Amino acid sequence: MENSIPDNFRSPARSDNLISGLIGKSQIKIALAIGNSRLHWGLFAGKTLEKTWDTQHLNADTVSRLSEQEKAEYLVQTVMRSIEEVSSQNLLCLPAAPAFSSPHTLSLVPLPLILASVVTQQTAIWQSYPDVRIITLNQLPIGGVYPTLGIDRALAVLGAGNQFGWPILLIDAGTALTFTGADVNRYLVGGAILPGLGLQLSSLSKKTAALPLISLPENLPHRWAKDTAGAIQSGVVYATVAGVRDFIEDWRCLFPDSKIAVTGGDRAMLLKYLTAAFPDTAAGVIDAPEAIFLGMSHEL
Repeated sequence: MENSIPDNFRSPARSDNLISGLIGKSQIKIALAIGNSRLHWGLFAGKTLEKTWDTQHLNADTVSRLSEQEKAEYLVQTVMRSIEEVSSQNLLCLPAAPAFSSPHTLSLVPLPLILASVVTQQTAIWQSYPDVRIITLNQLPIGGVYPTLGIDRALAVLGAGNQFGWPILLIDAGTALTFTGADVNRYLVGGAILPGLGLQLSSLSKKTAALPLISLPENLPHRWAKDTAGAIQSGVVYATVAGVRDFIEDWRCLFPDSKIAVTGGDRAMLLKYLTAAFPDTAAGVIDAPEAIFLGMSHEL
């Protein structure tokens, strides 16, 4: 679900209430995972993940022009408006919340926010949220991590391992395509990073003079294409899928009983291609769209 985050700060004059609650406000927490391309949200009631959704990054230039008080109000508004869009579809009942009483008074009591981010500029914005806790690598019960390991990779492999069992290989098909593996003792074995499917397509368009920007095909494309668009789709899809297969098969040699899971925005397409091209490799690979939030739940 894509939601648009407002770029302009406005204190609402009307009196807004979210849907009156079946769940106590003290139990509600928001998890925000800031990825390279989008904000990924999770709404928790206690330890239970009730709903996830995605929105755009905030406009850093707009936020930088606000005072600290206005910035705090803007961020609380952003959270509440985003939840309202979800709850308006009767997906979750939330407790009532008071509206802003003036442009300079933070009268909305902010819901606790648990933050994990790989985008420094976006992290800086959210540090002004009144009730935020930022997750760091040293808080996670995973051994063998290195200082530059992305918190998104660490949380996703933790969530997948806790949910499906250890050892685990977690493939994240997002802006970057990453592989992260951990053994039965929750110790990081290692991984790899390459451009994701969408990034490969966009980079060919941006960095060449004549190649067009095309989208991913709905199904596995013809390998031997007879037009430029088809050739790009073939090259990107088949090379990526072959690489994914190679990493999976090597991991299975190392850990024959390991679970393998895939997450990220392009996971469905990647699984579809992998199943069509290499059904034996794809067999048993778990679709895990909420892996990062399962990891973040450890910190609630």
